[in-house]
Amino acid sequence: MIINHPLLGPRDAQEFTYLGDASLLARPDWQADDAADAFHDYLYLRDNPAGFHRELWFHEQGDRSWLVVTRDTVTHEISNVELARDVARAQGGRT
Repeated sequence: MIINHPLLGPRDAQEFTYLGDASLLARPDWQADDAADAFHDYLYLRDNPAGFHRELWFHEQGDRSWLVVTRDTVTHEISNVELARDVARAQGGRT
């Protein structure tokens, strides 16, 4: 599988480590009244979709960047690759 890195161009997927659902970028507020329940869901509840899914990948054997890869889990077709920091900023998160 080839991942088209936004800065470095096409790279073999073996250079990367898969780290899970990209929704992990949106951490719950630890000071909220329901923080314990929110963190339980954040840590333990995951979707396992068949079809397009946004995933976190870490470029371990390269520039050590974090990417959000939109990939079809059935065919492994990659439709979009973004830097995770850009996705987090767009969501209003910290970077």
